Amino acid sequence: MSRPIRVLVAKPGLDGHDRGAKVVAAALRDAGMEVIYTGLHQTPEMIATAAIQEDVDVVGLSILSGAHMTLFPRVRQLLVDAGREDVLITGGGIIPKEDMESLAAGGVGKLFGPGTRTTDLVDYIREWFTATHQPSA
Repeated sequence: MSRPIRVLVAKPGLDGHDRGAKVVAAALRDAGMEVIYTGLHQTPEMIATAAIQEDVDVVGLSILSGAHMTLFPRVRQLLVDAGREDVLITGGGIIPKEDMESLAAGGVGKLFGPGTRTTDLVDYIREWFTATHQPSA
């Protein structure tokens, strides 16, 4: 890679539990990625604005509140509206498989549930970045 992958880790909504998001942020940093952690209680608008200002490649949302069917699509739409449809939206939390499939159909990347190894997330982001940032021949 010619430059580090830039990842914004965000905790949207009213959910006050951020231990998992902090563990993920640390694992991504340890893997050589540049990580911006926005902290708790972020609105989709705040997340999209930060993603654009920080020029990130990936937005990772941690959602345990059950609002994933609203929050993931809203952040994605805000980024698309801003011309940043190239940003990968991924994340995790308590998300039923059928909701993961529905979100994927709407353009959200792979989502991860409790107990996922951080190396799985690191590998997914690296593979996505390599596949989408190949130099033009």
